[in-house]
Amino acid sequence: MINKLKFVKLKDIFSGFKLLIVLLPALIAKIFIRDFWLVCEREDEARDNGYWFFKYVTENQKQQKVAYAINKKCVDYPKVKNLGKIIKYGGISHWFWYIVADKNISSQKGGKPNAAVCYFLEVVLKLRKNNRVFLQHGITKDLAEWLFYKNTYMKRFCVSTNEEYNYLCENFGYPDGNICLTGLCRFDNLNNSKTNSNQILVMPTWRQWIAREVEMKEIEGTTNFLESNYYKSWSSFLKNENLHKLLKQHNKTLIFYPHSNMQKYLTNFKNILPPDKNIIIASGKDYDVQQLLKDSALLITDYSSIYFDFAYMKKPIIYYQFDEAKFRENQYSQGYFNYHNTPLGTWAGKEEEVITEINKVITNNMKAINEEELENYFTFRDDKNCERTYQMIKNIK
Repeated sequence: MINKLKFVKLKDIFSGFKLLIVLLPALIAKIFIRDFWLVCEREDEARDNGYWFFKYVTENQKQQKVAYAINKKCVDYPKVKNLGKIIKYGGISHWFWYIVADKNISSQKGGKPNAAVCYFLEVVLKLRKNNRVFLQHGITKDLAEWLFYKNTYMKRFCVSTNEEYNYLCENFGYPDGNICLTGLCRFDNLNNSKTNSNQILVMPTWRQWIAREVEMKEIEGTTNFLESNYYKSWSSFLKNENLHKLLKQHNKTLIFYPHSNMQKYLTNFKNILPPDKNIIIASGKDYDVQQLLKDSALLITDYSSIYFDFAYMKKPIIYYQFDEAKFRENQYSQGYFNYHNTPLGTWAGKEEEVITEINKVITNNMKAINEEELENYFTFRDDKNCERTYQMIKNIK
């Protein structure tokens, strides 16, 4: 608790005052407004499971009272504004409907009017005991203590594979029935993808210690992003002469799209590259993640669970993990997934090993060598993930 208080900001305190303003009217409204659902994910986008679930409900379950919270200035607002009831993320109305809602549904654990204040209400004080449903941002494969039941008290936790389901049931402390095998809502949109055989996608995840200067100084020995191991490793990869030769020789385009929490460093990567039509440094404002995954023929990532989406489409994956020990020690502990030995892709610890693996995939006509194992990895392969999720939530007592 004391450790978390260090990260409380002035905006969190201000948000608490918004809650106090609407608390009494919302409690009164709650008496008359029954079975209302509030859906959200990140404030600045509508691209994940929350968006796909909201879209499904408004188009297929029109009797359901539901609203979606989003920043109305974000690039994705136009695609949700006509779907149904939209409220301003983090505003007075968000707090009002957060209190009124019988079900709070999000693809982000922090998908609330204010993550810090809501954590205090839901977990520390245990005052807010609504039916919280975690759609997930991806498939959980690490020993993520922040998702343990004692740290969330979530009513339902959606999972997608038998391996994930068993691991969470055994290790995360949720009561029987709280973990539900439904599939990810966004998978409904992956079944009819058309792949561009000339497009390679590179999507590294973030490093949480880089986002916090105190931790970065302790772990990296510097607060300068350009001196971090993350920057040095990925910039070296992007400048690799053998990579450039390979892309030009086979007419491939490589799109570098780092995690949303690392997007603020894009300019640093753009500055190291000469004009080159074979490599694109991609901004989240210009590219949709799911569309990139659907279009691309090969994915290179490090630890991002986005590779499950790619594996679902039975396409080849390379895991480039140059800082494996540091990542495990300082971010996510090892879970059930073994990157070194998995039918979902191949592992590389060094830059030249990645180039070699890329060449192998190109030689194999950009196809995965283990399509049969990929076919059987997921519990569901259909377009019913949103429907299963809806029925599960509807049946929560």
